[in-house]
Amino acid sequence: MLNPDLLDRAVEMLRRGGVIALPTETVYGLAANAEDELAVRRVFAIKGRPATHPLIVHIPGAEHLSEWARTLPDEALALARAFWPGPLTLVLPRTARATDAVTGGQDTVALRVPGHPVALEVLRRLGGGVAAPSANRFGRVSPTTAEHVRQDLGGDVDLVLDGGPSTVGVESTIVDLSSGAPAILRPGGLATEEVERVLGKAVPVRASTTVRVSGSLASHYAPRAGVVLSEPSEALQQVNALRARGLRVGVLGPASLSLPEDVQRFDVPGEPAEAARVLYARLREADEQGHDVLVACLPAASGLGIAVRDRLSRAAAPREG
Repeated sequence: MLNPDLLDRAVEMLRRGGVIALPTETVYGLAANAEDELAVRRVFAIKGRPATHPLIVHIPGAEHLSEWARTLPDEALALARAFWPGPLTLVLPRTARATDAVTGGQDTVALRVPGHPVALEVLRRLGGGVAAPSANRFGRVSPTTAEHVRQDLGGDVDLVLDGGPSTVGVESTIVDLSSGAPAILRPGGLATEEVERVLGKAVPVRASTTVRVSGSLASHYAPRAGVVLSEPSEALQQVNALRARGLRVGVLGPASLSLPEDVQRFDVPGEPAEAARVLYARLREADEQGHDVLVACLPAASGLGIAVRDRLSRAAAPREG
């Protein structure tokens, strides 16, 4: 846990309209008091994020749900009991406490209780919620260390709280419970199978929805280098084809992958949970080496492998502009 004086300073900054970088178990967040519209708009400005793209409100505990959500289905309460604090976000009909600045003008709000002691202590001392998207420029690779935040945002942030490397490494799973049957709007650090186990039924991953949520754009989580997706068995063929075009190629893949000696590999294990934990750090390392393109090996489409595949697919999507 951080020095209590530093935590008090962070909370005072939030109360005065400041923006801080906050460690969570998923990624580092760019946090502002969720009820301070000017501070929230500053988050959008720092990130370069569209104002219609809603933010997730982080709260101190499930007992605060009714302050932000006007209806609480039994399924929401069951998931909160099972997985909070943790990498789960619930989308619910909002109360007046959740402003348009946070919700992007929608009638829903996204809520979660982060599973990191520093984040929880800040929220407890604040006594309210913080709007906290990932602490990076919009559309780029999310930060999983305090140093990543400093590299990305520099002096634009009033304070960076260093809580060590994020232990999950990808953003939270977003489950929509705002109307009708539950659906996953963003795969993340909580496996779909775990959500289904608690709810006792299949929960679809919905590719198209009228509810806007964080991290749902086709192109997102992108390094500067281009990304080409590959099954591990086809990676070497992809590497050779790209090198024949004169490109400097790196590979995101497991240590077992056979590659030419002069091709740099960035170790992303085949085990999905470990792959999720290191994915963003490896994408950043590859960018630092100046590669033109990265061949990214896809993990199995189960467990957290679904979230890793989602992030890599968005990183590989064509970029606007």
